Amino acid sequence: MATLSLLSLLLLLLFPPSLLLLLLHLILRPRPVKILIKDRHVFITGGSSGIGLAMAHQAASQGARVSILARGRDKLEEAQRAIRLATGIDVAVFSADARDFEAVKAAVEEAGPIDVLVCNQGVFVPSELEKQEMEEVKFMIDVNLIGTFHLVKAALDGMKKNRRERGPGSIAFMSSQAGQVGIYGYTAYSASKFGLRGMAESLQQEVIADNIHVSLIFPPDTETPGLAEEEKKRPQLTSIIAASSGAMKADEVAKKALDGIKSGSFFVPCNFEGILLAVATAGLSPQRSLWMAFVEVIAAGITRIAALCFQWSWYGSIEKWHAHRK
Repeated sequence: MATLSLLSLLLLLLFPPSLLLLLLHLILRPRPVKILIKDRHVFITGGSSGIGLAMAHQAASQGARVSILARGRDKLEEAQRAIRLATGIDVAVFSADARDFEAVKAAVEEAGPIDVLVCNQGVFVPSELEKQEMEEVKFMIDVNLIGTFHLVKAALDGMKKNRRERGPGSIAFMSSQAGQVGIYGYTAYSASKFGLRGMAESLQQEVIADNIHVSLIFPPDTETPGLAEEEKKRPQLTSIIAASSGAMKADEVAKKALDGIKSGSFFVPCNFEGILLAVATAGLSPQRSLWMAFVEVIAAGITRIAALCFQWSWYGSIEKWHAHRK
């Protein structure tokens, strides 16, 4: 009798989660997909340094035909030599400013049809909006957001051609954890990165029938030359708040990004804090993973409490900082 009661209790505990998993399996869209890298054309912007260069190294090592685009010809050639030395593989290099649509279009046409487009170009000038020049605001939005529109617009026609025969394609946007939650001193930068999410969600609906799959990558602070320059200019409060999520190495972020692209994931967090943010901000975003969908549903209330705790901590820091100044 005791065994029967225990079995009944176990079934009672397992039935609701099993039913939820079944429901999620029926309603999840888009369906899971695997995107190959080997022997396919991977085009990476911002590819001459930092995360972009690390992704180019890794994609080339995995047998991809890699093209990298950046503004500076000298840095591109230096990156080309470094990849050749490390992998024995030559990558194609293209010098263009992402803000210049005609230059981007010419580079994409010269590179040839793309299978995996990684929009990794990005700039960041930290400052409170009151102190920031509008030219800096426009610069970030033009490079980070409008530049991404330029790249997708230039590449999309070629990516769609013979897509079924060529296999699944991918368009990946390099966002930021500042594209998941607003942070003091990141007003313009966060606006440019939050914009990528709206673009990604809408674009995925437009290109899914063409077998093209969109990924949105959310790295934390990453140890790159850009971060070193940024830290010199950050407002003090920005550093205090951003310290809650540690920095990662570019190679680590690149691996997480490529793994996410290959699995067709829409959200690609890069560390534990990023996973928590992805769950907390899931909203109406697409989800291919049954288990992540299950976690998002189960943890929705808990993550909202955690989010409010973070806000309590951040606003507490802001209050203390202003009180100290007075």
